[in-house]
Amino acid sequence: METTKFDIADYLDSEEMIAEYLNTVLEDGDSSDLIVAIGHIAKSIGMTKIAEKTGISRPSLYKALSDGSKPQFGTIMKVLKAIGGQINVKPMSA
Repeated sequence: METTKFDIADYLDSEEMIAEYLNTVLEDGDSSDLIVAIGHIAKSIGMTKIAEKTGISRPSLYKALSDGSKPQFGTIMKVLKAIGGQINVKPMSA
C-alpha cells in the first residue's frame, strides 16, 4: 500500500472552498497560521499566476508565505487581492 503526503492545496479548488478555509483560519488560528494558509491558497491557484498579479517574484512569494516568515502587511494585502480575497471586519459578539 502506498500513501501520499496530504496537501491542503489539492483541495482548494473553488472560490467557496478557499473562502471557507481562509475564514476558518482567521477564526481559529494566529498570524503565522494565516500566512501559511495564504501560501496554501496561492499554491493551489499557482505561484506563477500570483507572482504575475502581485509583481512579486515566485521565490520571494515562497519565502514570504512559508511557516515562520513575517511578511510585510503590504505583501499580504497584494497576495489576498491576487487570490480574490479581502478582509472584512465585523463586531465581535459579547
